[in-house]
Amino acid sequence: MSSFNLNDLGAQLKDVTQNSTGIGVSFAKKSLKLDSKEDAMEVIEAIQGCSNLEYLDLEGNTLGPLAAMAVAEALKEKGSPLKRALWKDMFTGRLRAEIPKALEYLGTALCTAGTQLTELDLSDNAFGPVGAEGIATFLSSSSCYTLRILKLHNTGLGTTGGKILAKALLDCYDNSSKAGTPPLALKVFVAGRNRLEDEGAKALAFVFQKLTSLEEVVMPQNGIYHHGITAIANGLSTNSGLKILNLNDNTVGFKGAQALAKVLPNFQNLEQLNLGDCLLKTRGSLILAEALAVKGNYPSLAEVNLSYNEIRTKGANSIAHAMADKKHLIALQLDGNAFGKEGRTLLRNSLTVSKRIESLGSLSNDESDSEEENDEENVDDEEENEDEEEDDDEDDDDDDDDDDDDDEDEDEDESEIESKENEDTVTNGNETSNNVARVKVSITEFLKSPTGERLLLLQDNVVQGFIDHAKNSSKNVDTSPQLRFIEEYTRIVMKVSALCTSGYIDVRLRAQNLTDILYSKLCSFATENDQISVWNNALLVNLGLIKAEDKCNGKINWNLEGCFKALEQVTQKDYFLEEIRTTLKIFLEKSTKSRKAKVADSLQESKDSLKAVLNHTQNAGSQPG
Repeated sequence: MSSFNLNDLGAQLKDVTQNSTGIGVSFAKKSLKLDSKEDAMEVIEAIQGCSNLEYLDLEGNTLGPLAAMAVAEALKEKGSPLKRALWKDMFTGRLRAEIPKALEYLGTALCTAGTQLTELDLSDNAFGPVGAEGIATFLSSSSCYTLRILKLHNTGLGTTGGKILAKALLDCYDNSSKAGTPPLALKVFVAGRNRLEDEGAKALAFVFQKLTSLEEVVMPQNGIYHHGITAIANGLSTNSGLKILNLNDNTVGFKGAQALAKVLPNFQNLEQLNLGDCLLKTRGSLILAEALAVKGNYPSLAEVNLSYNEIRTKGANSIAHAMADKKHLIALQLDGNAFGKEGRTLLRNSLTVSKRIESLGSLSNDESDSEEENDEENVDDEEENEDEEEDDDEDDDDDDDDDDDDDEDEDEDESEIESKENEDTVTNGNETSNNVARVKVSITEFLKSPTGERLLLLQDNVVQGFIDHAKNSSKNVDTSPQLRFIEEYTRIVMKVSALCTSGYIDVRLRAQNLTDILYSKLCSFATENDQISVWNNALLVNLGLIKAEDKCNGKINWNLEGCFKALEQVTQKDYFLEEIRTTLKIFLEKSTKSRKAKVADSLQESKDSLKAVLNHTQNAGSQPG
């Protein structure tokens, strides 16, 4: 990227004010650090030089309060025609306290200018509830009466922020109605990865019910359980024009599936349904399939994702039958279930007969392959046991919802995790909900074969057990005991965090919580013993970013995708060391460059995703904004 040249100001302004989406100003992904008015002069000059400012794209830059104030002054003068505020990833490295003030300046300026926005994108700005407060007044103002697209993906709202957002949107709807203008008619609402949980979901569901205009709702990875899913389903029931519904990686379960199946007939324009990784299990899939199977319904349905839902053989034929008359179907994703050979054959045969076979994905990662029953009666018994276990789960849900939410809490201490996980293991005779004998697995056994099943069967004080194992491995060695401890401990962290992308939510949650604690203790040990550089090296080796001097110690036999995904979370924690963040970013960038002229890196997407998170945590000692 060429540097900014003052001598070429006129030509550069021309470049940033014209593109295929209309007239406006774009500094997207320029990585500008704007702290003061002087720093922001490039942006200000571009705004002032734009004849009809229809959009302002500041994605991928970092805007401090003083710079935001200066930009806001330019917007007061030139912001009247603005339709699209594209402010994604705009506060890299900023303190949380700075962000609300910057947002307030910008929002107030647009109100002063009389702006009528149609799109507001604040995604990937981890501003949390305080950021929600910073935009609440603006969202309820006349500048947002015309809002059609609102994107707040990965902003860290939490339950509190979700409630603040819901109230602001309700106020906008009420204010617009009272003003005699058409009421707020939002069409696209995106709020994935926000930890909204049930309470935040319920608050937003009330907004959905009032709007009636929604066409696209995207809310993956929010820790929402069936109570929240039911509220969302009921809220969306008034939005007959809904085309896209994405609730991926929430815990829908059977009761949530019931609620969704009940309202699905309202959405005759449905084009995409994403309920992947939602713990539907067989019963949930059956009731959804029944709703989707009504002949003539959902004529525009093009994409269905029911992957990683523990759906067994019994669900295969029903799903295939539901897709039979969907003439526009192009993608049916069912990876990571437990259909077995029989179920996969049923699926393929049925979809071939209905001429929908080309829509079917690879059916990879079928969890039943290693434990299929050849005897039909045994398969039937297994299905019945599953149903009984699910009934037990549902009966316990009302009493245990608070516990379930606590299980996702990132600040939960180790003893709470152990207690909660024992409560969540539903037994049926001598078997757990995963159909494995409830036996105690030792730390050594897990580390020898670190599967999700074994992780769930670890008992007693797991974290201390891992620490003791690393200490024992450090005794009587030629190298420094501290060096050996860090190397062994880091490998343990890798084996646990590798399971953070498991298709099973109970495995994934336990892996995430244990990874958080393990990394926290490792950071403390490295700091207290002046071993940060040693840990730096060990982490890079075990992530495959550099080669190990000792080839045996450098052998990687764990899922690196899970390790990188886990780091997306822990690198945002206060305990995580800035030196390690910086080193990770450098080597991730180096890895990208070295791969350009060689074979494709299967982990590149995971590395890029982690690199994007690290861009939010550049200020030493500051919490990411």
